[in-house]
Amino acid sequence: MKEMPIDPARLPGLRRRIVWTLFAVSALGSTGYIAAFTGGALASAEIGGSAASGLPTATSTLGTAAAASLLSFLMLRVGRRPGLLIGIVGGTIGGAVALAGVLLVSLPLLLVGSALAGFANGAGQLGRYVAADLVPPERRARTIGTVVWGATIGAVGGPNLVAPAGVVAESLGMPPLAGTYLLTLVFIGLAAVIAFVFLRPEPYRLADPSALAPHPEGTVPVSLAALMGTPTVLVALVTLAAGQVVMILIMTMTPLHLTTHGHGLETVGFVLSAHTFGMFALSPISGRLTDRFGSPRIIAAALATLTVAALIAAGAPADGGLLLTLALFLLGYGWNLGFVAGSSMLTMGLTLGERTRVQGVSDGVIWTTAAAASLASGLIVAGASYTALGLLAVGLLIPPAALLLARRRVVMIGRAV
Repeated sequence: MKEMPIDPARLPGLRRRIVWTLFAVSALGSTGYIAAFTGGALASAEIGGSAASGLPTATSTLGTAAAASLLSFLMLRVGRRPGLLIGIVGGTIGGAVALAGVLLVSLPLLLVGSALAGFANGAGQLGRYVAADLVPPERRARTIGTVVWGATIGAVGGPNLVAPAGVVAESLGMPPLAGTYLLTLVFIGLAAVIAFVFLRPEPYRLADPSALAPHPEGTVPVSLAALMGTPTVLVALVTLAAGQVVMILIMTMTPLHLTTHGHGLETVGFVLSAHTFGMFALSPISGRLTDRFGSPRIIAAALATLTVAALIAAGAPADGGLLLTLALFLLGYGWNLGFVAGSSMLTMGLTLGERTRVQGVSDGVIWTTAAAASLASGLIVAGASYTALGLLAVGLLIPPAALLLARRRVVMIGRAV
């Protein structure tokens, strides 16, 4: 059946509803995902021993990477809405499977559930691009920032709900750690219900005319390799991947570094709270700065901020809790600046179908490198030191800075596309 045209007078309201629906999906989905992320190491260690403690984090991160590529492939064929719903429902199923893994003391079930929970995270991450397609170019970054801002709720709520959820699980006759996956099941399930009810009509039908415009040069790159070699795409992808690796490298090992040097869990919690605040809470500001000054300048600011953060972390004394708090806040905000500005750059100069392909591959690369960084960070500290980890992070920021400098004229022109 042919779809009825949408009354132009309704478009602004429908677009706003989609953006705030994606905000709610980000908030609820990230709460469930980060709860699983928080309790996964403890659950897997209890089932499979300490050697298995990092496996749920790795599998959920790889699940996010796989979802980004698979769901973007689906979106090109069946639409944004079905693609997002499949990812979020998959995450809900993942919560149930992981819960079964805890109840049945099965590490394979726990890992399969963790990977599926990553599908919900991948869908939520792609939501920022869906929102960006609904607005003119001059408002895309702040719209991306709005959706990313929703994850603030998950970053704060997810870890803090794990203990109360454990009490609830015990009252139901379950192991305390089952509460972690009750949270995953409930919150991602709520995100699925909200998406099903409010994520309509199909967002492709609501796209801003600028997102539907043909390629400005009249020569559309047809291969994925050609698309990935586009200057704006290449700069954005390298920036997003490098920022993710640097952030994960330092963030992963900071709690261990603090406790090894005599800091208590209160200090660890305070430092990580500063980090997650920097990662998400200032997203609207990052979006407005990007719309005002352009993605290339904000990417440069992001790389500079990440460099300062890594240097402070590397040079902080063993008892430097306050210095590490500053370093982790800057690490979070540098990542956020690069994440919002790089995501915005991925919307430049491409048709709607092209950007859908590129954005899925980009998120797949980001989360694959994140998984590799989380596994490598412990090996680097064990073989060298936390200081060496910080200095390595500085070195990893040189390639994106050099690429941005080399392509600065082209990407500045691309800003207007």
